[in-house]
Amino acid sequence: MLYQIISFLLEVATGLVGSACLLRLYMQYQRISFRNPVGNLVFALSDWLILPLRRVVPALGRWDLASLIAPILLKLLQFFLLWLLAGSVSGWLALPVLALFGVLSMAIAGLTGLLLIYSVLSWMQTRTPMSDVIERLCVPLLQPVRRIVPLIGGLDLSALVLLVLLQIASIIIGYALPTVLAYF
Repeated sequence: MLYQIISFLLEVATGLVGSACLLRLYMQYQRISFRNPVGNLVFALSDWLILPLRRVVPALGRWDLASLIAPILLKLLQFFLLWLLAGSVSGWLALPVLALFGVLSMAIAGLTGLLLIYSVLSWMQTRTPMSDVIERLCVPLLQPVRRIVPLIGGLDLSALVLLVLLQIASIIIGYALPTVLAYF
């Protein structure tokens, strides 16, 4: 029971900070201003980790590699602590693989949440700084789907199609992880 509680708390902490780091990476890539409520939250959650990493890890063009490496390190730390708590003496080679799969799952969950918020806000037709930022984050993801999926009765189903595709990707990752871990 204690292991499950600690595992849950670590998952929440790494998920929150790691998602903020990934969102920071994506916002910087899309050149979205951080002078808004979403940007303030992202900075508050990730500055303590990203700023020291930037001294060691330089950016690569528009990609802030520190914002990409931070969630991987968080997931690696999470799985390392759980490995120590489990008292296992073998299997430590699988920790980087678990971390990479964890970051992929985190990215899919983050995009899913972002698309759900975007969909709800689009139904309410509210114009707030937060809804503008979320729209700027989601539209580049939805554009390729909108080219393929036509409007149906004036209704844009591109967000629904992308959500289904993200869930399929999540299922594939869930099935691929045990296969990859079998090699360790």
